Amino acid sequence: MAHLVEHMAYVGDTPWHGLGQQLSRHQPLEVWQQQAGMNWHIEEAPVRFIAEGASHLGSIHSFPEQKVLYRSDTKAPLSVVSQRYKVVQPEEILEFYRDLTEYAGYELETAGVLKGGRKFWALARSGLSKSLKGQDEVNDYLLLATSCDGTLATMATPTTVRVVCNNTLQIAVDGTSQAVKVPHRSEFDPRAVKRQLGISVSQWNDFMYRMKILVERKITRQEAQQYLQSVICGAEKPLDDPSKLPNYRALNKVQKLYQGEGRGSHLVTAKDTAWGLLNAVTEYVDHDKRARSNDTRMDSAWFGQGAQLKQEALDAALQLVS
Repeated sequence: MAHLVEHMAYVGDTPWHGLGQQLSRHQPLEVWQQQAGMNWHIEEAPVRFIAEGASHLGSIHSFPEQKVLYRSDTKAPLSVVSQRYKVVQPEEILEFYRDLTEYAGYELETAGVLKGGRKFWALARSGLSKSLKGQDEVNDYLLLATSCDGTLATMATPTTVRVVCNNTLQIAVDGTSQAVKVPHRSEFDPRAVKRQLGISVSQWNDFMYRMKILVERKITRQEAQQYLQSVICGAEKPLDDPSKLPNYRALNKVQKLYQGEGRGSHLVTAKDTAWGLLNAVTEYVDHDKRARSNDTRMDSAWFGQGAQLKQEALDAALQLVS
């Protein structure tokens, strides 16, 4: 089966999804654009169709309310969208980071193209980092992604990565995602997005303060059972025989990750804590959740069902300390 990842580039260690072409650090955006497969444009054309007629060739008609988006390099079609659809170009995703990398200490770590060009993204590390109890390091990132087929708004999302296991998690404060979404009916204004994000140390500190509370929250066996059955299986009440629950195989895997098989599960920060429960779920989504390939798992973990499951796990963990 063909991979969904068209091209991808990264710096440093191999990313959690294990995909891409390695670059040396501090490359200019023009190199990233080439190596990440983002050196093409989205072109537009009117929608036309052939209707049967007296002639064996039929007659050509137009549909003015819609337009076809296609790649400038391969001419491959990407989607059919409304004339009101505002396109965000691949180069705009990388250009968003120019002032952040040149003046604000950010460093691009990965960028790439999914689904033949229908979705593309870039991820940069901000330089902010916290070490929980001096041994469990968590780094701050900013993910910017968009699509040209209507499946994803242009979205800037503050994201954390737990170093010991490369688990990713969107930053949320007071139960609210810190992501900024620009629907494709609106123009993408990078400056406005940065202002709305309020890229600052304060939101990072607020989030990590809550993560430190999760580290301190000790979890009983019964609480762990209830949390995992609720998050993974949607069970309102824990069952003594969880094999009767939907997603039992996933539940069994996450339980094993929490109980010692997970990367970093042996650390004092994670063993029998709410932080450990949360990371068992995020590790499962990022590394173990059943998928056709690593790239489909990545797409899910950042933008799809996996991302939703991680958000539910975070919400449930924070409820344990509320």
